[in-house]
Amino acid sequence: MEKPKLLDQVRNLIRMRHLSYKTEKAFLYYIRDFTLFHDKRHPSEMGAVEIGAYLTHLAVARRVAASTQNVAFNALLFLYKQVLGTELPRIEGVFRAKRPERLPVVFSPAEARAVIESMEGTPRLVAGLLYGCGLRLIEALRLRVKDVDFDSRHITVREGKGAKDRITILPTSLIDDLRNQIVRTKTLHEEDLRRGFGSVWLPFALARKYPNSDKEFGWQYVFPSSKISPTREDGVKRRHHMAESSIQSSVKRAIGSLGINKHASCHTFRHSFATHLLENNYDIRTVQELLGHNDVRTTQIYTHVTRNRLSVKSPLD
Repeated sequence: MEKPKLLDQVRNLIRMRHLSYKTEKAFLYYIRDFTLFHDKRHPSEMGAVEIGAYLTHLAVARRVAASTQNVAFNALLFLYKQVLGTELPRIEGVFRAKRPERLPVVFSPAEARAVIESMEGTPRLVAGLLYGCGLRLIEALRLRVKDVDFDSRHITVREGKGAKDRITILPTSLIDDLRNQIVRTKTLHEEDLRRGFGSVWLPFALARKYPNSDKEFGWQYVFPSSKISPTREDGVKRRHHMAESSIQSSVKRAIGSLGINKHASCHTFRHSFATHLLENNYDIRTVQELLGHNDVRTTQIYTHVTRNRLSVKSPLD
């Protein structure tokens, strides 16, 4: 049997390890770019010197962000250690891209509500979850019916950033709209079942542990896609969650229509959630848990943009 090509080996191993699709795309891009930078030499013929030269090129010639350079390094580390089975020596002499100390963009409470209220339909509800629960956009779209607990008024986020689960609050003001959304999802799911579809993607471990559960309503996405399409892992036609772009464009239009002159996006709602909780004197450890941060120092950045710091009176006044 012919041995798979290098990028196919990388892709197969990434999927075996159940890494995210975004990680797969990024790793494949930088591994391919690395080989092109070195005139299509096979990575097995190269080592620390070539990796260092490539990472320096990214920082100096392309002026990429520090986070981008780190992604490229992690891609190459995965390639050599996991795919080629090679332990790399210490890589020295790399020019490191500088990580800027930027403060998060935050809506005022009035701005956040105005943006949400100017939206309609599903995008409005999703935006409400981003601000009301502190969710990342992909976490909201991957939300499954069984992970919404109306009685306890909380939402369980499954496999968030870093493949971690966490529990966050469910705003009382969203309960009715969320119930109605789940009713619409159930109607759609029942129609899919009648048409011979109705299955949803489950990670491999869950699919083995709970056979046939992919057609149970509890596992369906709260915000399903408008169409059924093949799953990239196995080609089976399923109804996935709706696309991120549909929410992103709605939020962008709402911000523009209100004349809010901030470099804001869907993620600004999550920043605002954290900042406004701290302004309301909630404990930073509580906010850390709701956001799912490993280290409280990550959460502390929001203390730099709270209005409580701006209550200091200027000597000019």
